[in-house]
Amino acid sequence: MRHAFPLLALALGLSICGLAFAEDTSAPLPVKHVQWSFEGPFGTYDRGALQRGFQVYKEVCSACHSLNLVAFHALAAPGGPGFTEAQAKAIAAGYKIPAEPNDKGEIFDANGNRLTRPGILADHFPPPFPNEEAARAANGGALPPDLSLIVKAREGGPDYVYSILTGFSHKPPTGFKVQDGKYYNPYFAGRNISMPPPLAAGSVSFADGTRSSVAQEAHDVVTYLSWASEPTLEERHRTGFEVMAFLVLLAGLLFLAYRKVWKDEH
Repeated sequence: MRHAFPLLALALGLSICGLAFAEDTSAPLPVKHVQWSFEGPFGTYDRGALQRGFQVYKEVCSACHSLNLVAFHALAAPGGPGFTEAQAKAIAAGYKIPAEPNDKGEIFDANGNRLTRPGILADHFPPPFPNEEAARAANGGALPPDLSLIVKAREGGPDYVYSILTGFSHKPPTGFKVQDGKYYNPYFAGRNISMPPPLAAGSVSFADGTRSSVAQEAHDVVTYLSWASEPTLEERHRTGFEVMAFLVLLAGLLFLAYRKVWKDEH
């Protein structure tokens, strides 16, 4: 009997340790690490990926998510996706923008619909819903976030957004409850996410002929959203390189001046 209590305590301790080290099935998985062309001090955006990513956003994401901070003229600006001005104008004209009051001061037509006009380069991407209430009503009470700064706003940046977009193929572990109206995604906090799987193989026919897999679509749209979050990245990298080159040159000139001034003192 005198050995029973220590053995019981040991067994209880091991059980507690086992519980402590058991997997928390509600905690998000570490994000996937992807090689991005724009990472690092010399990183640049892949123009092909940017244009394909724009296509994914336009054909898939824009049905629910706004891009309020991006203007159409940025599509043809230096450092952007590389569209020509004519292409950017055509893209803008394909969107309906709420129009100013007509000559009668009206903003609605006879059927109660909002008057619209074709977009121009100065316009920003219009939101898919007129207000937050309409957005929530169309998405089961959830509010789809604006994507203009999503890559900068989420810890993990592009890796996090890519992981979310490609994480719907995972199956929930045994005993995990997927809530009603939610979808399982192990990279999302709580692993229950309101967004249904947005991407599917072949759902976008890329204009350049690139094969349209979920991974490819996710990679390209994340590249596009990374540009939307930081459209001046390439300019910043060039400026940083020029500053560093100047400082190195200045340091060399100062060293030579020091040697010349003080050479006779040694």
